[in-house]
Amino acid sequence: MQRKTLKINYLQTISWFNDSLIDWTNAGKQYFTNGQVKEIGKYSYAFKFDSSVISDCGQYAVLYKKLGTKGLLLKNGEVLREINRSYYHAEVYEYPVALVTTKNKKTYLIHCPSEYCRIEFEEVETGEIVTKSMDRNPSDFFHSRFEISPDRTTFISKGWAWHPYDFVEIFDIEECIQNPLLLDKSKISPDVDAEIRTASYINNSLILIGSPNDTEPFDHEPSDKLKNGQIVIWNIKTNTVTDIVSASFTVGAHLIAIDEKYAWDLYEYPKIVNYRTGQVEEKLEDIFTGRQVSSIIHGLDNLPKIAFNSQTKQVAISNKDRIEILAK
Repeated sequence: MQRKTLKINYLQTISWFNDSLIDWTNAGKQYFTNGQVKEIGKYSYAFKFDSSVISDCGQYAVLYKKLGTKGLLLKNGEVLREINRSYYHAEVYEYPVALVTTKNKKTYLIHCPSEYCRIEFEEVETGEIVTKSMDRNPSDFFHSRFEISPDRTTFISKGWAWHPYDFVEIFDIEECIQNPLLLDKSKISPDVDAEIRTASYINNSLILIGSPNDTEPFDHEPSDKLKNGQIVIWNIKTNTVTDIVSASFTVGAHLIAIDEKYAWDLYEYPKIVNYRTGQVEEKLEDIFTGRQVSSIIHGLDNLPKIAFNSQTKQVAISNKDRIEILAK
């Protein structure tokens, strides 16, 4: 495991853009892995934003508060408009938001501006909600932690439903723009016997998913389905689950695929795990990465800021006066 430490003075949000980290909340302060620091924005924003996402081109960004209702959509560091989500249990679980640029070169904001369970696609430049329809009837699911596929054709929502239990839904981006009703409920679901608290794209067809160690399973009878404390590969083309293994570690909310064999696990401290065997192969116990096991984070104090670089597979972890950058 490769490790690089960057000293910082003050940081509110971090997102990767190419090989650098940007804090758009603080005048676009840009941190390079070689230690260089630049300021590429004009303004700092006087609100307690703690998270951000950046578009592939780097032109657009969203600042938001994980347990709040308020966000800012920026273009080149300047405000395009404010955004909001429903108040309903907003203080409990992570704000659902993502940016995606589709084949037609338009960039969309994916979020839930009117209801916790209703996903909308909004053109970033015009503010037009292209998925608005009187026929929408979304299922009762609290969307959270959106993740876009490497080829930008699908995205997953790692959220929850009552009572509560964590699960995952998946949507085809182009299909949903053409037919917004497809956003109301995932067309496919992994066949499992446990909650799903973490999911990560391995590639465009395969998703690594993990179940928690600390909840009651759906079914106590023996089966070949995913059980508590296990990880599995979900093929979204065939809607099948394979390669089920028991994890030798606590499965948290951040199990992030690196390649066809290895993943980061960030429960308590960084680990490189072999998800084909369920074993931990490397670890750094002196870096605290929090004890998050769900999109529900109410009551968890001092969660570090974590950003994953989908291109380089690096992880950035910010605690107090430093950023730790890790690579396999």
